[in-house]
Amino acid sequence: MIEVAIIGAGPYGLSIAAHLKRCEVPFRIFGSPMHTWLTSMPRGMRLKSEGFASSLYDPDSALTLESFCGQRGLKYAALGVPVPLETFTVYGLEFQKKFVPELEGKMIASLHRSPSGFQIGLEDGEIVVARRVVIAVGLCYFAYVPSILSDLTEEFVTHSSKHCTVDRFKGREVAIVGAGASALDLAALLHQAGAFVQLVARQPIVRFHHQGRVPRPLLEQMRHPTTGLGPGWRSLFYSSAPQVFRHMPAALRLKIVRRHLGPAPAWFVKDEVVGKVPFNLGMTITRANVRDGRISLDLCNRNRAPRTLVADHVIAATGYRVDIRRLHFLSSDVLLGIQTVERAPALSADFESSVPGLYFVGTAAANTFGPLMRFAFGARFTAERLSRHFAKASRS
Repeated sequence: MIEVAIIGAGPYGLSIAAHLKRCEVPFRIFGSPMHTWLTSMPRGMRLKSEGFASSLYDPDSALTLESFCGQRGLKYAALGVPVPLETFTVYGLEFQKKFVPELEGKMIASLHRSPSGFQIGLEDGEIVVARRVVIAVGLCYFAYVPSILSDLTEEFVTHSSKHCTVDRFKGREVAIVGAGASALDLAALLHQAGAFVQLVARQPIVRFHHQGRVPRPLLEQMRHPTTGLGPGWRSLFYSSAPQVFRHMPAALRLKIVRRHLGPAPAWFVKDEVVGKVPFNLGMTITRANVRDGRISLDLCNRNRAPRTLVADHVIAATGYRVDIRRLHFLSSDVLLGIQTVERAPALSADFESSVPGLYFVGTAAANTFGPLMRFAFGARFTAERLSRHFAKASRS
């Protein structure tokens, strides 16, 4: 019997483990370090989060992204300098080596309830019994492809999370569906790699995030305070008061999570795509099928004017939707016991689901605690809250 098992080794899982060590709470952590960032994000992209909001969190803040970049001689600024994906992943791996060297690179095959807690089956056949389990998996479990595209094979349609490299599309025609950050990031990288790219989106315009002035004038800071989620009083509330957010009416919480800080592309991508990548905006896909070894998209605009776009491949940059049923390792007895809000777990103040001893963090916790949980910046609050909770439970 171990006290806590952590499933997932991204910013949340590693930060929680680092805090549990300080509290001397026995734990085991399973997963591949920074897996989603290394395998589901395109190499060459840059983070939308500012430098000061892109750290992992140990109890003493001994290894922030700023200190890591200083040690390695890498370019860094708290504001205004985009963080390359490669810098962030190498930093995350260094954080793991320093603070969580006991990470076990084993995948989870099953999770069942047991009389004393949970029984975890590992892919190598080992059985682990834990009193409490933290689910800290990445977004890759929740990739969403619209139904009109999902029936086609991966030879012709893939989700954006399948492309950590884009070199294989050189000289090919690619249609990207979506107008968010992942869509525009991929469009820029594909164009640079020599692919012929077009963008298809229902939105009538692409809304790029605005580039703020650095340093920011005092009056501007007062009107729109700087936060880890971006400038603004609303962002300040969402990043500073997740426990208050949890008590708001469910309908309002869900509306805020959907709308606040949506998937808009970053300002630094604008010059890499505007005038270089054709935009087919205000378009709805009415049919998608394969003809003569290529994929054909029938489109129509708001005036119902039809047109057809033909490509070698379609990338669905259509985001992620949390649905705990897609966590294949959860047994039916566990799934049936989890109360949900729009298929995401409903959580207590300590991230505990309706199944006692089972906790969810990261994006899966956003419907309860707000937009903060969609970003690495939320790992600090999560790690501090959970470590105190587990330390108290362990002592009792």
